Amino acid sequence: MPVSEATFRQLSLEDGDTTWELVCGRLREKPPMTYAHGDVIEHLGSMLISVLPRARFRIVQNHARLRLPGGSYYVPDIAVVSPSLRIEHRNDPKALDAYVDPVPLVVEVWSPSTGDYDARDKVAGYQERGDAEIWLVDPYEHTVVVHRRQPDGTYSASTHARGDTIEPIALPGVRIVLAELFA
Repeated sequence: MPVSEATFRQLSLEDGDTTWELVCGRLREKPPMTYAHGDVIEHLGSMLISVLPRARFRIVQNHARLRLPGGSYYVPDIAVVSPSLRIEHRNDPKALDAYVDPVPLVVEVWSPSTGDYDARDKVAGYQERGDAEIWLVDPYEHTVVVHRRQPDGTYSASTHARGDTIEPIALPGVRIVLAELFA
């Protein structure tokens, strides 16, 4: 039986022990992460926090809900969002950390339990949303596949290895040195 968006939002707020996604009307539990998965999220999040001005960006780790046009919600490992997208719910104790508008950067970190799903389904969903840049980080192979939105709405993909530096298109002045990320 399909679950409504309202039920999903309520469950997400009330069930503090589980991170839920809503996929085509079905609840999907986001599984626990491996050490390498969590370590990359924590380190990349710290790198972004250290260079992005808080007045312009917030780094949301493992709790932002990105709404797809069809009503599904994905929870990325990291989302960089504008504070203006968050301000309207700041004082509402019942507001879910959910976003309809595209965000500058979405990051999924590969894990044995969700890697194929993230690469196949979630990337396509983020592209459907129009997010500016989507990263698939592999903490074991030390690579990052970057999907960048082009002016015509399509996406280009490029693979970056440990010796590379990535400069996100929607985050001016940010340079992520992969050797440091994977150190």
